[in-house]
Amino acid sequence: MSYQFRAANDGDRDRIAKIWHSSASLPDVGPPTMPSFDDLRARVDEEMATGWVVTVAEGDTGLIAFLAIKPEQRYLDQLFVCPRHLGAGIGTALMNFAKRAMPDGFTLYTTSRNARARHFYEREGLVWDRDGAHPRAGHPISFYRWDG
Repeated sequence: MSYQFRAANDGDRDRIAKIWHSSASLPDVGPPTMPSFDDLRARVDEEMATGWVVTVAEGDTGLIAFLAIKPEQRYLDQLFVCPRHLGAGIGTALMNFAKRAMPDGFTLYTTSRNARARHFYEREGLVWDRDGAHPRAGHPISFYRWDG
């Protein structure tokens, strides 16, 4: 699979929300009550206006993944790959991009029941830090860190 990374632009926002919604809607990935596409699309605008730095992976058919980080807070906020492109190494490449962008380390969280993400983070060298409650929805989440 051929793809390249680039900084997101305003024209990418719909596709970013679509990737986010389709990926987070997979079983045991997103919150127990999945936000609508429109809710996530509005959140993309909100987050990009308040600090998200977004990198997209673009393949032959358009955007296939995105990474949203907040470097000043040393926080990886979102990393999603289109479901049909899972397992192609794009997530690992985006994780490596995040590590280069935040070489002193960062934190993230995922839904606690998201075994695939948890395994991925641990395989990529992140360390489980603690469990808690999602700041918006209250469901169980697991915090991870990468110490750089």
